[in-house]
Amino acid sequence: MADSLMFNKIAGAALATGLLIFGLSNAMGIIFEQAPPTKMGDKIVVQEETEGGAPADVPPDWGTVLPKADIAAGQAITSKCASCHQFDPAGTNNIGPGLYGVVGRQPGTHPGYSYDEAMNTWDKTHPAWTYDLLYQFLKAPQQFMPGTKMTFVGLKDPQDRINVIAYLRSNGSPTFPIPAPAPAKAAAPAAGNATAPASNAAAPATNAATPDSGSAAPASKSTSPPATNAATTPAH
Repeated sequence: MADSLMFNKIAGAALATGLLIFGLSNAMGIIFEQAPPTKMGDKIVVQEETEGGAPADVPPDWGTVLPKADIAAGQAITSKCASCHQFDPAGTNNIGPGLYGVVGRQPGTHPGYSYDEAMNTWDKTHPAWTYDLLYQFLKAPQQFMPGTKMTFVGLKDPQDRINVIAYLRSNGSPTFPIPAPAPAKAAAPAAGNATAPASNAAAPATNAATPDSGSAAPASKSTSPPATNAATTPAH
């Protein structure tokens, strides 16, 4: 009899607990019931930005940045590469291929080095290591060329890459051409010169009264471009 009474108490307690849980569940659903909105809100498109909100990291205007690059700083940075690459004129191979004269060289063709499959596939569509390709590759080799065995994490600072490329060019590739500065950067002086004839036409009497000043202006315009070219040619 006592056992039967104990069983009834346990069963009653379990039933009461179940009813309590069920009741609380329904009550919570009623209290916190959420009806779907009658009108959906506008979709917000979030544009991906680079770190710090900086503009996208695209290759620079080489005609402007290379003549001003710090070759010594670039050479110092390549100490990070010395465990895998040699930079000597003999083109000595190490874990990675020798990098003497790499700028302008056809990828995957350095003598005596066994390239991985990723490079052997990629070099079929890229005839030369250009400034743009080196700039992108050096930023993150494995992202730029998936599957490459080059484990170097890359150079995130754009100026570091520019300096390294300037050093690589000086080290066996000095004849690889540097393009002229982008035309957009030279447009401002041209626009300024274009306004001069209009000013002269509007004041013919002034030009006639000062012949020396009028003749000096064309001489100044004709000599400016050669002076600029002469200054940049040695840097190239």
